[in-house]
Amino acid sequence: MDQHGIAAPLATEFDIDALQALASRLEAAGPRYTSYPTVPVWDPGFSQADHRAAIASSPAAEGLSVYVHVPFCRSLCHFCACNRIITQDPELPKRFLSSIGTEIESTLRNTAAAPKTAQMHWGGGTPTHLDPRQLETLFRSVTDSFPLADGAEISIEVDPRVTHPDQIATLADCGFNRISLGVQDTNPKTQKAIARIQPTAVTRRVIEEARKVGIHHVNVDLIYGLPHQTESSFRKTIDEVLELRPDRLALYGYAHVTWVAKQQRGFERMDLPEPSRRLQIQLQSIQQLIDAGYRFIGMDHFALPDDELSHAYDDGSLRRNFMGYTTRDGLETLGFGPSAISELHDSYVQSVKDLRIWSSIVDRGELATERGHVLTADDRARRWMIRQIMCQGRLDSEEVGQRFGTSARNAFAGTLPSLDALQREGVVDVTGDRSLEVTPVGRLFVRNVAMAFDAYLGNEVGADEAPKRFSQTV
Repeated sequence: MDQHGIAAPLATEFDIDALQALASRLEAAGPRYTSYPTVPVWDPGFSQADHRAAIASSPAAEGLSVYVHVPFCRSLCHFCACNRIITQDPELPKRFLSSIGTEIESTLRNTAAAPKTAQMHWGGGTPTHLDPRQLETLFRSVTDSFPLADGAEISIEVDPRVTHPDQIATLADCGFNRISLGVQDTNPKTQKAIARIQPTAVTRRVIEEARKVGIHHVNVDLIYGLPHQTESSFRKTIDEVLELRPDRLALYGYAHVTWVAKQQRGFERMDLPEPSRRLQIQLQSIQQLIDAGYRFIGMDHFALPDDELSHAYDDGSLRRNFMGYTTRDGLETLGFGPSAISELHDSYVQSVKDLRIWSSIVDRGELATERGHVLTADDRARRWMIRQIMCQGRLDSEEVGQRFGTSARNAFAGTLPSLDALQREGVVDVTGDRSLEVTPVGRLFVRNVAMAFDAYLGNEVGADEAPKRFSQTV
């Protein structure tokens, strides 16, 4: 790893057979650490009163990050395990907009002071399931209550198959400056298997239209490990996406979680890549993106050198939250919509997932609290340590002690025995002063490293089903 954190050329520097053997030894189900503690340990007894208190006591000194969950999709993608509702009923979005407006107003009433919003992201589902007028209505509902700061990052996930120029023009007029497009794979055979037919020309049209109206920042999501993928077919996918030159790329490993997404059943009969091929596709893709000038930010995120994500990596402000790797450390997150998560100063809170139940609660002017967690001092220290590992690939023992005291440093020291095996495998280096650095090959196994610092693993609700709580780490 060089001074900018650029990964070594993994696909050529490391032997695929050796890496496959290492992956088999480290194979485990584990969290992606978009939070710590992770959602399965949060308390379903966390009440509306607790939720209100968490909002009221959260200082948000650095400003807010706002997440809006729009749960609607026109059709079902068979790989997807997100919280979504497949519908073409025009009345559902109308009722949703009314309910989320009420939810935003209720949250504002519980906020001691409303700082400016430095980041806003809409996900789903498919936010562009909404028509232009509905998109503007939702935008005004949020920003009238939580005004945008100057220079705010305003991003949205779009499905190119249902996104049209009038919607893109509306987003630009509202001030959106980043779009994220799901592509997954450009191979027609794979697209047919996952029920997402999306010619590259459709994706290109949306990107060109966005750039034409001033939305210049573009993210693209890809997934390796899907049915019928080969090294050759996915290399072609990467080549086609590189022609579009997005600012950021996410290269996710397909999570085969049939207990969550029943529509994935049967993929096993559609030539899912075996582990060695899946790993080869991943390594080849990493190398391909680095060769094209992208920087390996961490785990599954890549960015061009002049992108804000690259700058955040360099200056130490890179952070990880429920949207993956992101920028502007220190922001508190307010989540709106069914299943949305708020990350506050000392608490996490998730809203009810079911649209009908969520709507009935928020329409009464209440908070649709499903579960939450109040962080302890140990939680805060471990959360910071895990973020350092996930975002910076290193952890300084002395800094742990300075930030959190002797007890936290001792907790860090207590993880060293469990890190011994990872050090023997060449995944981490632990120095004489007990500091830690993730090696270049270790970046592929960074979730395994973070798990050594997780005090809750095995204590999740329903821990006897732990393998069904998390996807595989590699």
